[in-house]
Amino acid sequence: MTPSAFELAYDELRARWPESTEERDVATPYGRTRVHVYGPEDGRPLVLLPGGSSTGLVWFANAPALGRRYRVHAVDLLGDAGRTERRGAPLKSADDLTAWLDALLDGLGLARTHLCGHSYGACLAVRYALHAPQRIDRLALVDPTQVFAGFRPGYLLRALPALIRPSEARARAFLAWETADTHPDETWQRLYALATTVPGRKVVAGGRPRAAGLRMPVLTLFAEHSRVHRAVKVADRARRTLPQGEVALLPGATHHSLPLTAPQRLNDRLMDFLD
Repeated sequence: MTPSAFELAYDELRARWPESTEERDVATPYGRTRVHVYGPEDGRPLVLLPGGSSTGLVWFANAPALGRRYRVHAVDLLGDAGRTERRGAPLKSADDLTAWLDALLDGLGLARTHLCGHSYGACLAVRYALHAPQRIDRLALVDPTQVFAGFRPGYLLRALPALIRPSEARARAFLAWETADTHPDETWQRLYALATTVPGRKVVAGGRPRAAGLRMPVLTLFAEHSRVHRAVKVADRARRTLPQGEVALLPGATHHSLPLTAPQRLNDRLMDFLD
């Protein structure tokens, strides 16, 4: 069978990961989950959850630095584009996503881990940390959505054409608007745009998780120029919600330019926090 344009872009971005990266397909009741694993076998585990349409490969610019200290596990999300299968138990609700992550961590042999998510992956990370706090050492959130605030109406209006009638061109136009002047990696942009056209995607949201209930150390980083929400305002809300947490802005970043644009700044913040 001839590979699709999305599969070709996926393989091209996979080639940007360090040569020693392992590909693991972990059995869960919801289907096999693809995990990109890099770093020393005795390193402390760090699970990375991407934003929607990004796949676990989006962390390619972060993995080399993070993988010097941690055993990185970058996940293709259940229900989204990528190489995680959706077979077996149906994906119906946010509770299914937490059950899937339970099974995934079990399959990876991770009784405890650091957990980091971006965008939709950050919302999922919060939900899981509330569900299983005993398994999460430290929690890092990178420009989280639907946690401390909803989406700005202008962002939703811009996203609407690509949501109603997905196409590579519409997704590229949306990315160009949100990431203006940050110039994210071209291969990743192509992967993201093609991911929106993959049939059968099912992104489950659920209600907004109660972040005030988090009890582990939490780092929340907001993109200074994010068009998803007003970063300064939402950062203030995050500080009130998590008075013991760390909250900061990432200068010059937009929502969709993370985590791959100016990765060193993000890597440094993450490693300072995780250490």
